[in-house]
Amino acid sequence: MMPERSTAKTDEAQPPVDRHMIYLAGGCFWGLEAYLKRLPGVIETQVGYANGSTEYPSYRDVCTYNTGHAETVAVVYDRTVLPTAILLEAFFEAIDPTSIDRQGNDTGTQYRSGIYYVDMNDVSIIETSLRELQSRYEKPLAIETEPIDGFYPAEEYHQAYLEKNPGGYCHIDVHAADEFAKRKGLGNRTVLPPEFYAEALDDDADPAESAQVPDLADTEPSADGLIDAASYPKPADSELRRVLTPLAYRVTQESETERPHTGAYARTFDKGIYVDITTGEPLFTSIDKFESGCGWPSFTRPIAKEVVTERMDTSFNTLRTEVRSRAGDAHLGHVFPDGPEEAGGMRYCINSAALRFVPFDELDDEGYGYLKPLFDEFEAEESELHGLTA
Repeated sequence: MMPERSTAKTDEAQPPVDRHMIYLAGGCFWGLEAYLKRLPGVIETQVGYANGSTEYPSYRDVCTYNTGHAETVAVVYDRTVLPTAILLEAFFEAIDPTSIDRQGNDTGTQYRSGIYYVDMNDVSIIETSLRELQSRYEKPLAIETEPIDGFYPAEEYHQAYLEKNPGGYCHIDVHAADEFAKRKGLGNRTVLPPEFYAEALDDDADPAESAQVPDLADTEPSADGLIDAASYPKPADSELRRVLTPLAYRVTQESETERPHTGAYARTFDKGIYVDITTGEPLFTSIDKFESGCGWPSFTRPIAKEVVTERMDTSFNTLRTEVRSRAGDAHLGHVFPDGPEEAGGMRYCINSAALRFVPFDELDDEGYGYLKPLFDEFEAEESELHGLTA
């Protein structure tokens, strides 16, 4: 993930000459992502759920409720290094292009193969590549080709899964990407050591066993399930224009970004909560706030997992995950996987202009007293951690 960008001019190095994006589906996205990341010219990847019938599906939704989504890898790549036709050729070698709703041991519509494009100029390249591929097969190809129609990033534990879980299930020989690159003369680049990647699963193994959601106990104080979105309705646009500052309106309603180190909460760590400036819905607490050095308020997690939503953001020709508020659908900022490892590894990089701080001593007066036990739990855990309890 790229760090959040300010709209101000910077002296940062220019991005690669020809960044481009496409979405590829080919069975379980764990292995396909690991394979694609080894190709020279691939800059960024993110796994998620694409072209289904519902919004913001979870892994459980996709696997259980027939939402129609395909497990998909969003790929950002430099076409000066890796032309689209060559990327597609590598993709075709990683999948069985004639298999319907199945790759390896995985069966179901979520495992179908697909090419989902953003740029209409890619259509002719895709069609030419598919015609050439079809000439090598007697059976018809089973690769869906459509414009991208909704991509929802998968849960964090799915991202770069095989790097985090070297023994994880994989239906693809990810090392075949290295041989492909060598054969095509794509040059060399530094890749992760082989031990970070799992070999293909044996035929008699049960992929469902490896694909279970990790059962991780959440030991941090949490407000999950406590905050009612209906209690924080979104005002009309005319009202938002009246009560918000011009900057707050542009940030929350037009997805702008405030300049770094200029926000009111960039360096404040007082005890309390941060609420959506448009609705008042609680979003973050001082418990989870930390100094990241990025110039924006940073949090390791939201106050409750359901109060924020995440969306793919391709602005600035980059691949990022946007964070929005649940009740108000206000743009808040972005989330990146470079936060403190001991706190889960995430950094919610949030605009001060999208927030309002409510001090702990004012929670009762402002109707947030029901959240005060979070601080009691946190302080008790901190005391126990440091051996201060009897």
